[in-house]
Amino acid sequence: MYQTIVRNQRLVAAFLLGVALFNYPLLALFNRAASVFGIPVLYAYIFVAWATLIALFALVVERSR
Repeated sequence: MYQTIVRNQRLVAAFLLGVALFNYPLLALFNRAASVFGIPVLYAYIFVAWATLIALFALVVERSR
């Protein structure tokens, strides 16, 4: 019972982090005319943030088993 509550709280926290990461003010910071390894900074940021969120969700779900 306690593990389920903690897992749910962690999933909600990860979701809210995702909302913050993909919200306009943070995306505007990375909307520059520069590139990282030939990839525009905004695209690199979106990919890294997306991959990080997937890893976080996987970590939370797998740890609770």
